[in-house]
Amino acid sequence: MTHEHPHGDEMPTASDEVVGLSRVCVEFDGDHVLEDVDLSIRQGEFVALLGPNGSGKTTLVRTMLGLQSHSHGRVTLFGRPLSRFRDWQRIALVPQRLPGASSIPVSVWETVLSGLISPKRRWRPYLRTERVAATQALTDVGLWSKRHERLDTLSGGQQRRVLIARALASGADLLVMDEPTAGVDAQNLAILTTLLADLHEHGTTIIVVTHELTGIAHLITRAVVLDPHSRETVVFDGPPPVPGHHLHDHVHHHESELGRPSVVELEP
Repeated sequence: MTHEHPHGDEMPTASDEVVGLSRVCVEFDGDHVLEDVDLSIRQGEFVALLGPNGSGKTTLVRTMLGLQSHSHGRVTLFGRPLSRFRDWQRIALVPQRLPGASSIPVSVWETVLSGLISPKRRWRPYLRTERVAATQALTDVGLWSKRHERLDTLSGGQQRRVLIARALASGADLLVMDEPTAGVDAQNLAILTTLLADLHEHGTTIIVVTHELTGIAHLITRAVVLDPHSRETVVFDGPPPVPGHHLHDHVHHHESELGRPSVVELEP
């Protein structure tokens, strides 16, 4: 597989920082969902955002991508303040599923091409280079033969691969994935793992929001654990645990406080 990452008119800073958050706070109705978050993610890292339900993982991702406003602090993307960042084609968000995909008769091919639409070029025909990129992306995920099928007729794992192909076609430098392994069978997980390993090897920065690391633990270079009951939201930021160990060996959570411990299980 060959993946290129066009950078547009903005080059990485000397520090190669892709995402930067400094003392970021987010409030909903007076409740602090994120509290004093300091986070710096650099080019080429493979970061897992972990924590129990309600810990703020989704809010953190939405905040770093400008989809959620913050009440305090500073956010930067590729070294540029969020308010001044415009090079959005450098970022690809891979959700668990596309909203409305089950009710709109969209094909696999149309889904992949949709990732190449931008506000400034919404009504123009697709360029030949974009069609070539979409073809290569679907080939890479092993779904070229299903390009004319409706997205909603594919299995959950295949749909996830289509959404990854959509991101691949854009040539993004930052890939953000929401629960990429949830509900994925062994075959699709193996294909997904190979894809992510290839992207990481070619320099793509990857952030995954997940509850567990089964299948991708060997790819993770850094684990960031969130706890909504802590004074500071980020309670652990460092190397992932080695196989056979759990994050609670490093981060002390109390079951009475969380309802259940925030534990990341790794395969032996």
